[in-house]
This record gives sequence, C-alpha cells and structure tokens, in this order.
Amino acid sequence: MRKIMLAIALLAVTAVAVVATSSSGAARGSTAKASATVDPALVSALARARLATAKYVTDLAAAKADGYGIITKMIPDMGYHFMNPKVTGFDPARPPILVYLKHGATWQLGALEWVFTSKPKTPPLPGARYGAFGAACHYKDGTVVPEQSQDACPKTAPGSGAAFNFWHPNLITLHVWLWYPNPAGLYTGYNPLVRPFNAQ
Repeated sequence: MRKIMLAIALLAVTAVAVVATSSSGAARGSTAKASATVDPALVSALARARLATAKYVTDLAAAKADGYGIITKMIPDMGYHFMNPKVTGFDPARPPILVYLKHGATWQLGALEWVFTSKPKTPPLPGARYGAFGAACHYKDGTVVPEQSQDACPKTAPGSGAAFNFWHPNLITLHVWLWYPNPAGLYTGYNPLVRPFNAQ
C-alpha cells in the first residue's frame, strides 16, 4: 500500500513541477516540442510531504488534534492558516503551517507553509520562491492586527474580543501548493483558483 501511495504522490508531484517548454520553428503549423525538467530532490521532498499530510486533506479536526490552531482567517486568494507551534525547523514532512480553503462546512487543505526570520542562504527546496508577512499580532480566533511591536498589540482582538495569541516580526514565507493546483506556480503565495473561496 505504501508503494502505491508513493507512486501516486510521485505522479502528482510531477504534475505540479516546473515544466520547461521549448519551441522549434516559427512557421505557422510548426510542431512545438516540450520537455519536462523535474529535480529529483524536489520530487522526493514533495512526495514525503504528501504522504505526511494526506491525513489532513479533508480532516481539519485531525490537524487540530495534532496541535494545529488557527492563526489567520481567510486571506483572499490564499486561505485560512493553521499553525502548530511545536513544529520548528524545515522538514518537508512536518510543515508548521497548513493552509485551508473552506466551502460551507467543508475544509480542504490547499498549501503547506514554512516561515523564516530572514531569507534562507540555501533554498530548502529546489527552485524555492518566497513571499513575506509583515509584523503582526495574532488572536485566538484568527484575527490579525499589523503592528511593528508586541507592545502595540491590542489586549484582545478588535471587534471579537478574542484573546491574544502571539506576535511575530516581519517574516519570509514559503508556500507550497501541494494539495490544490496553482497556475501561478508551486511556490507562489496567492492562487487565483481559490478566489471562489474568498467569501467563505
């Protein structure tokens, strides 16, 4: 069973890997030749990540039971973020943040995320591209308030009164759209295909 799951994971990873396309002949009706270039290290890392997080794909309760708690509400074109504060360092099989999409009562895992206080000198995954998340206060209901210092954080969440959770400085982010396709790229933070979920 494990071999079958690994084979499926490898096929899925190949489908989202970077594809380099080259064309020969500019004349009308010429045939385009395409070749796929896939880094074996990326394939292996993403296969490990898929096997490790498959149990969370449509089971947010399982993620919560394993220590993931909400840290943002729906960020448009991205998703709801759930973090496990006990997960540290970089390990493809242990993402500290799971990014979910919500439709009605159904939750779907879309992306995995890692954060760094500075851009890694060596990319943790081949071809990694980064985003950013400004310094902010986070509250237990997922409310986020941008602030440059923890001292400036409101004691409770504006509007909801939810308890303070934590503050963080400016961060570098690494998204991996492992469970939902992103035409903008595997590592691109925002995903146009999740726009229908923005109002959920």
